[in-house]
Amino acid sequence: MDAIHSSSDSSLDSSSDSSSYYASDQMYVLKSSGFESKIYTNESHIVEAFEFLQSLREDQVFCDIRLKADDDTFVFGHKIVLMSASQYFRAMFTNFSEREKDIIDIKELDSTVLKKLVDYIYTGKILINKENVQVLLPAANLLQLEYVKGACAKFLQKQLDPLNCLGIRSFADLHNCLELFASSEEYIRKKFLDVVNGEDFLSLPNEDLIKFISGNVLNAPEEKVYECVIDWVKHRLNDRSDSLPELMEHVRLPLVSLEYISSNVVKEPLFKNLPKSKDYLTEAFQFHAFKTQQLTIPQTIRNTPRMSGQKVILVFDSSLHAHWYDPTTNLWQLLQDNCLMDSVNHGSNDYYYDDYSHRSRVKITLIKEHFVVIYKLCDSSIRILDLSLKFPSWVTLVDTLVSRRNYGFGVLDDCLYAVGGYGKDGYLNSAEVYDMNNQEWRMIANMSTKKKHSSLGVLNNLLYAVGGSFNDDCDIDTHFKSAECYDSSLDKWTIVPEMSARRSDVGVCGMDGVLYAVGGLYEGCCLKSVEAYKPSSGVWTSIADMIIARCGSSVFAIDGLLYVVGGHDDVNGDSEYPFRSDWLEIYDPSTTTLSVVKMLKSMKYTVGAVIVDKALVTKFHS
Repeated sequence: MDAIHSSSDSSLDSSSDSSSYYASDQMYVLKSSGFESKIYTNESHIVEAFEFLQSLREDQVFCDIRLKADDDTFVFGHKIVLMSASQYFRAMFTNFSEREKDIIDIKELDSTVLKKLVDYIYTGKILINKENVQVLLPAANLLQLEYVKGACAKFLQKQLDPLNCLGIRSFADLHNCLELFASSEEYIRKKFLDVVNGEDFLSLPNEDLIKFISGNVLNAPEEKVYECVIDWVKHRLNDRSDSLPELMEHVRLPLVSLEYISSNVVKEPLFKNLPKSKDYLTEAFQFHAFKTQQLTIPQTIRNTPRMSGQKVILVFDSSLHAHWYDPTTNLWQLLQDNCLMDSVNHGSNDYYYDDYSHRSRVKITLIKEHFVVIYKLCDSSIRILDLSLKFPSWVTLVDTLVSRRNYGFGVLDDCLYAVGGYGKDGYLNSAEVYDMNNQEWRMIANMSTKKKHSSLGVLNNLLYAVGGSFNDDCDIDTHFKSAECYDSSLDKWTIVPEMSARRSDVGVCGMDGVLYAVGGLYEGCCLKSVEAYKPSSGVWTSIADMIIARCGSSVFAIDGLLYVVGGHDDVNGDSEYPFRSDWLEIYDPSTTTLSVVKMLKSMKYTVGAVIVDKALVTKFHS
């Protein structure tokens, strides 16, 4: 027994020594340097949990609620799960008498739709097609499933055509789908010539027709506007004849050709019977007389050409020669007579690009749809060009309140912003805004970080300052991967999550709820990489690289596509032509693919581009 006891004691002692050894070793490891706390996330955790809950629901296990559809079919569920996804169910099961019930009547929905939406709550997936979208959207609206409602709206938006656009617009209005409603109206204005040939157009209410023809954006010659008004009235002449005087107020008759007026307008019985017909004709004839004699014509809304609603890309080279690209036709054109270049510095071509070795650079943006703004980084001079004028000329803008150069430059709510940069006292985090109406700068809240070469972009009515650089008396710039956003209503900057890569002079653009950071500069090299930030998830995600590495490019969105134009591809000035001008790149988020468009050989040293209405450039070819 003693031997056994002794052996046991020895074993225990050995075990104790071993435990002590491992404990000591563990303490040594934990005390060693280099360990940081880190949160690990199981990306599949929530998915797996909801898959299990869905299996319980399908087997009717632990279900505490039955939803009764209009055909008396029951759809089973768990109150807590339904509440987690829908404000409708949250209110029902917390504030109303239904919280004590296990059967709820939802007579507004049929069982097929109700089951699809409850399935979505458990799976996060929903199948939308042309057969179910018109019932899914109002059902999702009822149950306050905003994602499904938005997905239905996006589906309908892609189905827009000249025959259904008016119906989709009415459907969107009925169910308070503001984005779909706006997209439908934009489509109608762009495709107005095709829309007026459909049956739905002749059934438009009077107030809706007035809304379209009174606007400044309508892609149709004024002759066609006049014809559609006459056709609409004649479709139900007895009911609509009294509406013609009000409708004719919005037909811009001075823009109709004299030949058309003589052969069509003056011979139309409906027009001849108008009380103001003579006034309209006098106005039109006087306008054409002034135009023929090249006299100054007092500008009114009735003699102002409409915008088309079709967007084109206006590209400037270093001499401010301008070309424009039409995405719908895939064609380039040189702006006739170089009218924009000739108006700057009396035709001098060296104001904005005077020394390749010093990488003179400009930033170009658009404000209020027709003002082109050019900012020269090296001396902070800003000039504005009003494209709406017949003979536009560049006008120098008043200097910023704080002397700064290489600052972030952008537009929000028709105001210019100057953010950060470098001044006489060093790097800046101050910011200011220029109001086009008051024509003056005013200071706004400071950013959190002092830096130059940050880039500005807009998403969800917030101004984002992305990336940038700082040089603390050393030869190499420190580049930032930080970003922050400015809320003009609160005059407040908020730090947002960092990008994965450090970059300055990056191209920035917001589109469809996503902020894109394109290319940029890091340690003397231009980047091809692109990142996308979704505020809803708070995460930057890497997407397809550009084909060409560049920094300082112009980036913008047209019809769901991201366009990248210009920028530098040689940072140190080793190349004779440091501006990448031979390719325009296009990114399609729906397919995550890139395509390229060859630019004209005559376009040298592209310095920037803006998106403008096609009517603003085609008028120079008239």
